[in-house]
Amino acid sequence: MASQSLRFKLYSLLSLPIVALVALWTFVAGHVVGDFFELRRATTAFEKISAPAAALVTELQHERKSAAMFLSSPPPDGSLLVSARKRTNTAAAAFRTLSASEEAQTITTPELRNAIDAVLRKIGGLDAVRREVDDRTTNRLSVVQAYGEATDEVYRLYDQAVTVPDIKLYQQAAGLQRIAHARDLMSREDALISGATLAGRITREEYEAVEELTPNRRLLLEDGVAALEAELRAPYDLLLASPDHQRISEIEREIIETARLPRVRNSWQAAADSFGATLDRLLVSRSELLNARAEAAAGEIVVRIVVVGFLGLVSIIAAVMWSARLGRRLATELDTLRDAAAELADERLPRVVEKLRGGEDVNVDVEAPPIPTDGATQEIRDVAHAFAGVRRTAVEAAVGQAALRKGLGRVFRNMARRNQALVHRQLVQLDVIRRQITEPETLQDLFTLDRLTTRMRRQSEGLLILSGGSPGPVNGDPVPLADVVRDAISEVEAYTRVNAPPIPDAFLDGAAATDITHLLTELVANATAFSPPTTTVQVYGQVVGRGFAIEVEDRGLGLPDTIREEVNSRLADPPEFDLADSERLGLLVVGLLARRHGIKVTLSKSAYGGITAIVLLPQSLIVSGLTRRSHSGKNRETAAWQPRRG
Repeated sequence: MASQSLRFKLYSLLSLPIVALVALWTFVAGHVVGDFFELRRATTAFEKISAPAAALVTELQHERKSAAMFLSSPPPDGSLLVSARKRTNTAAAAFRTLSASEEAQTITTPELRNAIDAVLRKIGGLDAVRREVDDRTTNRLSVVQAYGEATDEVYRLYDQAVTVPDIKLYQQAAGLQRIAHARDLMSREDALISGATLAGRITREEYEAVEELTPNRRLLLEDGVAALEAELRAPYDLLLASPDHQRISEIEREIIETARLPRVRNSWQAAADSFGATLDRLLVSRSELLNARAEAAAGEIVVRIVVVGFLGLVSIIAAVMWSARLGRRLATELDTLRDAAAELADERLPRVVEKLRGGEDVNVDVEAPPIPTDGATQEIRDVAHAFAGVRRTAVEAAVGQAALRKGLGRVFRNMARRNQALVHRQLVQLDVIRRQITEPETLQDLFTLDRLTTRMRRQSEGLLILSGGSPGPVNGDPVPLADVVRDAISEVEAYTRVNAPPIPDAFLDGAAATDITHLLTELVANATAFSPPTTTVQVYGQVVGRGFAIEVEDRGLGLPDTIREEVNSRLADPPEFDLADSERLGLLVVGLLARRHGIKVTLSKSAYGGITAIVLLPQSLIVSGLTRRSHSGKNRETAAWQPRRG
């Protein structure tokens, strides 16, 4: 894209809305098509899975009641039970065949397949229950519960089979599911009460089961009917107001209140059979009506697919034509704006940045004038004005940042200078006190305090360096490098652990002596801080081809390669001082001092597992033609290693 013309890029930009329109059209069409297939899936699931499962539940309910009656008859009559089992087996076979059909397999998800398998397993497990019934080794409640587990699996199957995308259809389907579940609870009550009536008594366990089933059945039935819309709900409202339902409710209330069978025992059988048969017919008819609505909705979706497809295609063609026309117009107008933007990016802004870096004052009005444009389009003029505003804001922000940094630098320098003066006075006072004290222990304490005060001075000098200042006065006379190394070591609190073999005669430019002393102090202090107190730190110096090298070697644990490489990168190119990053100020100070004088500082692995800091002083800092013998007497006096007091 970088080598393409502005016209090509503009057309590419204008193509984005078209692509978005195509994507939106595809999404809407896909969503509509998805709804169509979901509705077709729902109708297929009803025909091949839900409807056969509902028929199976009906036969299971009949067999459950027949089994309860069989167990309650003194002279058992098994003809009704045998007939009920045959119908159940037929319904189970039909369910198994239809749910495994090719059409059903196309809409069966893994979850739905697992639910179907669970129903079939429960149906297969009824053989053991049937044998117990035949042998009369079980009771009515156990039989009712066993068949209830099978029907419960069917209702779990319904939850997986009903996936209607239309929220209204889904709500109606969910309401019918609750009514069907209420019908099953009614069937369980019927089996228990009818069996107990035939036997002439109801057990305590059966009474407790009826007491639990009754409110659950009422709640599910009322909630299910309430969820239906008027057309589906009307026959259920009539059924709930029927004498059969009223009679059933009265008998349930009588059983729960007295814990006994009703006085008129045959009234339950007639009311329950009539109510249950009517409820079964309504469930079948309402489910078929709901399925017909789903098929009708699928037909409506087909019409929507055609309409959406046609309108989307027309919209895309119109968008392409409009974009091509607009692109030709805007490309011409943008040429002028492009030239102005190029001048800003290539000339004006770099010049402003360079001025700010050099500390020069920047006139915002001069450096950020309005961008001229002769574009006829209002939007192009608006873009030009907005771009000019952005440029002005950027320049103002850069100027403000530069002013802020200067102000902070002055604050840091003033604070550091004050601290430096106080520390210097403290050192002088400590020296006076030390001359007046003769006790060895007190002298040792004073010497420790002297070390800490010296460390405070180093921290103040570091703050001066970070703010762009110098840690101390500049002396133009050459300084022996041996004295620089000794002064650096004397600034370290644990100076007794530092071993510095004799360094070859070499003299350092006096203008850099103070900075290099501070640089070496930071490295030596770092080496003593990150190595065991029982080890020593070695400081070596030698003349090399490109100047003078000083090595600071510790015997600590070292650094991982990745961290060491990161530190070397920061030393080679120190970042700007960030107030939030105050954990490595010492290394930042080293990097700033090294950059100031062209010094190369590198951390490498030492032979002892620690770190060796190599400081390469360039030849420009080394004063040639001098020897220690030819140097001034003052410098010869500094050959004796004494702590610095400046």
